[in-house]
Amino acid sequence: MADLDLRLVRYFTAVAEHRHFGRAAEALHITQPSLSRQIASLEQQMGARLLDRTPRGTRLTDAGEVFLPRAKALLRSTEQAVAETRAAAEPSRITIGFTSGLFVTAAVRELRRRHPDAEVRSRHLRWDEGHAALLDRRVDAVVTRLPFATDQLEVSVLYDEPRAVVVPVDHRLAGKESVTLDDIADEPMPRIIGADPTWAAFWRIEPRPDGRPVPDGPEILDLEDKFEVVAAGEALVITAYPTGVRLRPDLTAVPLYGVEPSQVALATRAGDRGRLVTAFRKCARSHLKGPDPR
Repeated sequence: MADLDLRLVRYFTAVAEHRHFGRAAEALHITQPSLSRQIASLEQQMGARLLDRTPRGTRLTDAGEVFLPRAKALLRSTEQAVAETRAAAEPSRITIGFTSGLFVTAAVRELRRRHPDAEVRSRHLRWDEGHAALLDRRVDAVVTRLPFATDQLEVSVLYDEPRAVVVPVDHRLAGKESVTLDDIADEPMPRIIGADPTWAAFWRIEPRPDGRPVPDGPEILDLEDKFEVVAAGEALVITAYPTGVRLRPDLTAVPLYGVEPSQVALATRAGDRGRLVTAFRKCARSHLKGPDPR
């Protein structure tokens, strides 16, 4: 069996990514001659040439093309093995992730009260980070809003939040007790570049029940940009209501009638039965019940 040096495998993936020995060496903080020797050593172990130098840089050989995805998978598997081993050796640590407008304080405090020996941390995540943060083991549990990718996760709904339309304070709909989809049928809504299609469809309510397309507003790079385009009069957005985040002075939220609510959910890695994760599931179900309707 091949006795591969994982350090050499990582060097190879760096050269494959940069397609240039010099840039890869700079990224790895080693000299280019040293990197060349390391790659030659790996090729000797593999019994195949993996990279070819060209006047324009470096390209993968046929063997290199075959090895690259396997090399990346090998490195990911190694990182996961290290993370899981460390987690097993440090059972008294847990990190709770949460996304904007959601609060985990009550559940975190209760977990600390029940397990005073444990190190309990909380960490704010971007609206679209929950799934990756769990699988990368940056966090051990996430409180966020559905929909999101749930493969390899265990997910339970904690509570519902009604949805609302955010409009400028001088908009024709501002001040109404509630609005319907008919009221906003002709209003443009922004698109977030790279957003998950299922997530985008939920928050744009697309397709609409009558089959009409949703007028497109400006494209934005991040969820936090949405309030700026609304304030500028370029679009309206649908959000959870109440959001738990104070709106800008020039914006107001109007309840949206006749649509399914947003759901706040707790997600953990599937099969994770660690004592602190199990305890936090119980604390979350008991203490995270949404904003006081009063």
